[in-house]
Amino acid sequence: MGDDLISPSQAQSADDGLSPLHRREAMERLEAQHFDVLVIGGGVTGIGCALDAASRGLSVAVVEQRDLASGTSSRSSKLIHGGLRYLQQFKFGLVREALSERNLLISKIAPHLVKQVDFLYPLRKPGERFYAGLGIGLYDLMAFSGGNRLPRHKHLSRRQVQIKAPSLSPSVNKGAIMFSDASVDDARYVVSAARTAVHLGALILTSMKVTNLITGNGRVTGAELKCLETGREFDVSCGTVVNATGVWSDDIEQFAGADRSRVRASKGIHLVIPQDRIDLNTGLILRTADSVLFVIPSEKHWIVGTTDSDWQLDRAHPAATKKDIEYLLTTLNQILRSPVTTKDVVGVYVGLRPLLKGNEEKTTKLSREHAVTTSIEGLVSISGGKYTTYRVMASDTIDAVGVDQGRQIPKSPTSKISLIGAQHYKQISGSAEDISETSGVPLVSINHLISRHGDRINEVLDLIAADESLKELIDKNLPYLRAEVIHSVRFEAALHLEDVLTRRTKISIESWDRGTESALLVAQLMAGELGWDQSRIRREVEHYVNRVESERSSNTQPDDKEADASRIAAGDIRESFA
Repeated sequence: MGDDLISPSQAQSADDGLSPLHRREAMERLEAQHFDVLVIGGGVTGIGCALDAASRGLSVAVVEQRDLASGTSSRSSKLIHGGLRYLQQFKFGLVREALSERNLLISKIAPHLVKQVDFLYPLRKPGERFYAGLGIGLYDLMAFSGGNRLPRHKHLSRRQVQIKAPSLSPSVNKGAIMFSDASVDDARYVVSAARTAVHLGALILTSMKVTNLITGNGRVTGAELKCLETGREFDVSCGTVVNATGVWSDDIEQFAGADRSRVRASKGIHLVIPQDRIDLNTGLILRTADSVLFVIPSEKHWIVGTTDSDWQLDRAHPAATKKDIEYLLTTLNQILRSPVTTKDVVGVYVGLRPLLKGNEEKTTKLSREHAVTTSIEGLVSISGGKYTTYRVMASDTIDAVGVDQGRQIPKSPTSKISLIGAQHYKQISGSAEDISETSGVPLVSINHLISRHGDRINEVLDLIAADESLKELIDKNLPYLRAEVIHSVRFEAALHLEDVLTRRTKISIESWDRGTESALLVAQLMAGELGWDQSRIRREVEHYVNRVESERSSNTQPDDKEADASRIAAGDIRESFA
């Protein structure tokens, strides 16, 4: 193949859309067909495994009990990075691997979704410039060896820092070092990767819960499934099951009789704060006693995170406590001129890192590296890892599938596969003004669509051409168009109101009402695509409003147990249909 990218970008949309029709056909095939690989888990790792397997010519299906990226993969820090702090732990191999993947993602695989983000590392102690400079210099050097596409770090004086970060308190400004990493809309990336996998032949089904594994002659041969939309139950037959369920990995292993626990959940919370509340022209990264504090630019907001603590309660809906939120704000305010309060926080979200278990008491000391294991023939589990290195994790996992099945399979070609929307992104981006003039859609909306859909922007513009009202905004304070709701159902497997408000868009964490004021409009738009009647619309809206209320309540609780009880009170919309 040389250096040419394999791109599905020019294929017909019908071949790679995750539409209701795809779901119906996939359900029929899932029951009737024997697959080489059945992947459990629709996060970035599971979808990455499906894309890798399909690219090697294997027949593959993915089942996910909720929505694409509904777990950790939509609740990350939104960073694609090498992990600067891992250098302090002498994890040089992990950092080098992650930096190589960062460069590949930003330059080839998904330039429409993975973008440069700059950070200031404020210097707060005498002599810190020398030692921090050495570390960040090594970080740059390792990135350069992997084909770095980002600027090298710079040393800034106090005056330069004041220009870049007016909000930074003079008492902590001893100068700074500026360096670059990358950011991503994590859920959007998973959707794009899923569509790419579908183009290459994968089947992907959400709202599909694995209730047990099927074994025979000492080998896993398939799985028992339950559709959470209809309650229908059936079996699927496969050569190997890939367990890519993150913090649920041990549950799947137990279906096969394994009694060893490999994964420990670490809770990381993030606050979303409007850009005008903190006067910065760049991101910030600060060392804390236990971890690292990020202030990450995200369009009109800042993402502030994160914590790193053990979590042993509900894994589907982890909750942030009042103490968690106050900890982040207190840490942030130590370096700001003007304090930020809870009144400045527009959104809160929580993710669970699936860390490999060790003998360490603190989750901050557990490994971010991944492990591929086969506890019983026919079941390959991928555990641990980082979002940035998902492609390497997937490649290692499918290599293990080949070993499990005793067959020679081609090497992974995914380093040369660009995701849906990437191939002609630069050309489309350069034509934004012409597209705006031709379509009648404001330039600001065109640029927004290009940043999310890349060269697939016409899929959305075609909807607007058929119904001009769809170019209107969902929320006047946010950039999302009504057409994107229709698109999320027709092309991106959205089945419920919360799928759109929390993952196809970020309205649930970017609006002061957390999406409750937009809920009815979005549900009505989805209704026409999914055949909902007024009763179903009301049910979806009521569940979403209850979910927001439970999240707000959990954020006022003093500890994890109370926060968990508040959050799970709203239940799960998918479970209610089964």
